[in-house]
Amino acid sequence: MRFPLVLAASLFSTATLAQPLVAEAPLRAHLSFLADDLLEGRGTGQRGGDLAVRYLETQAAVAGLQPLKDGSYRQALTIVGSKALPSSTVTFSAGGKTLSPSFGQDIVFGAANGQQTVAFDAPVVFAGYGIRAPEENWDDFKGVDLKGKLVIMMVNDPQPTSAEPQRFAGKSLTYYGRWVYKYEEALRQGAAGVLLIHTTASASYPWSVPANGFGHERFNLAGAGNAMEGWLQEDMARALFQAGGQDLDALRAQAETRAFRPVALNATVKVALDSQVRSIEQFNVAGIVPGTDPKLKDEAVIYSAHWDHLGKDDEGSQRSGQSDHIYNGAIDNASGAAALLAMAQVAVKQPARRTQIFLWPAGEETGMLGSTAYTRKPLWPLAKTAADLNLDSMNFVGKTHDIGVAGAERSSLYASAARVAKRMGLRLAPTIPDLSGAFYRADHFAFAKAGVPAFNVGSAVFSGDGSFDFVQEPKASGERLVAFKKDYHQVTDEYHPSWDLSGMVQQAQFTLNLGYEVANEKQLPTWNKGEAFGKVKR
Repeated sequence: MRFPLVLAASLFSTATLAQPLVAEAPLRAHLSFLADDLLEGRGTGQRGGDLAVRYLETQAAVAGLQPLKDGSYRQALTIVGSKALPSSTVTFSAGGKTLSPSFGQDIVFGAANGQQTVAFDAPVVFAGYGIRAPEENWDDFKGVDLKGKLVIMMVNDPQPTSAEPQRFAGKSLTYYGRWVYKYEEALRQGAAGVLLIHTTASASYPWSVPANGFGHERFNLAGAGNAMEGWLQEDMARALFQAGGQDLDALRAQAETRAFRPVALNATVKVALDSQVRSIEQFNVAGIVPGTDPKLKDEAVIYSAHWDHLGKDDEGSQRSGQSDHIYNGAIDNASGAAALLAMAQVAVKQPARRTQIFLWPAGEETGMLGSTAYTRKPLWPLAKTAADLNLDSMNFVGKTHDIGVAGAERSSLYASAARVAKRMGLRLAPTIPDLSGAFYRADHFAFAKAGVPAFNVGSAVFSGDGSFDFVQEPKASGERLVAFKKDYHQVTDEYHPSWDLSGMVQQAQFTLNLGYEVANEKQLPTWNKGEAFGKVKR
């Protein structure tokens, strides 16, 4: 049932008089600046990223946020950048045949261990989905020693069956299906290297995505990583398996059962990986609004939004012949970074019972590096962190009658969000299957992995089906939102002064209101019973 607009406005105004109101003017100003060519796409390890950090810490101070204990708004993290050089090769010997896949067309790979030179000869093993999930009674490794071997895995996770329709969350993608997990598991298994078989259906994106990613500098947090990791194009994988005496489709079928065990191919690989490596310092930016309650002020609510995007790519623009070489990232995620500044500007005027932390993580586009680094060395004890409310790629189309809270249903945050939505005259958008694993692809997930209830608030851009109920021109507005897919991670993600930011302000206001709801409640949010993240001790 829809709320009448007059009633909705009345509920909103009555309920929010006691809470600070987010203004559009500062949000628009911050957005237009952060997405400007001057900041060169806010790339990790690039000048534009440094400018973004300087702007954010300056504006945090202007807004009145308190700095960290050392008097700074910066939290440093060391990142290792690595790019495979043209001299790098991967050569397979299988069944008396030699296969030399072409980099970028048949295979992409790189080093994640920070080493300039990686060289090894290893047997090749197929490990199915590469999953070890005790709660699903699933183990693709079965105690087989994979140390020193090249492991080939499938992406996604085991598909549901008629007997087990909710196996691995049914149609939704779990973390076990994400490429990040596959690489993490290969490292835990001690593999010499790992390759993932790419299909557009299983990865949910075309070959061009990993090809572009591995064609540029890749970043990891300093420390251990796979000596060699990458992707194998399906046709090349099929040829390799056939030469190695195996049928890829038959092995895929076996991998859909719990009885699957790793299968050794009649094949070896010779890897010679030369990389250009550099170590750089990047920064999360954070500011604090201290709480007012003598006891609860020791606990905190975090609002987060990553500041980085893809930067500028002079080499790529020269290859493609295009004149625009700046990936401005206006929606992804100058929008979220700007919203946090606008929210902070009013939050400082009315503190909550618990402390509020405004956090702009670095390196989200390179694998949630900033948020992961934060959870490893938190600025506030994780045991006393109530929640992380993340903003990423916000609504630039207009106001809606509803708000997206996908992921909140995993914890008591859903009930809190429902109360806030009702007071604002909004409905919670229905939960739909997470086919692309969106819950695992933004900074809030780093906090969830660390045991902190968290979700990405109002993620209308990535609802993917235009299902949000827009106030003005619902059909046309939904089409404009869906059309953003063509601009995602492209140079065309640019700021337009004509944008109706009322929906973005609405989304920021809901997030701030939810933060106050959590910050003023008697108890900390909790994960639902049986939720995997609830088993993590904070």
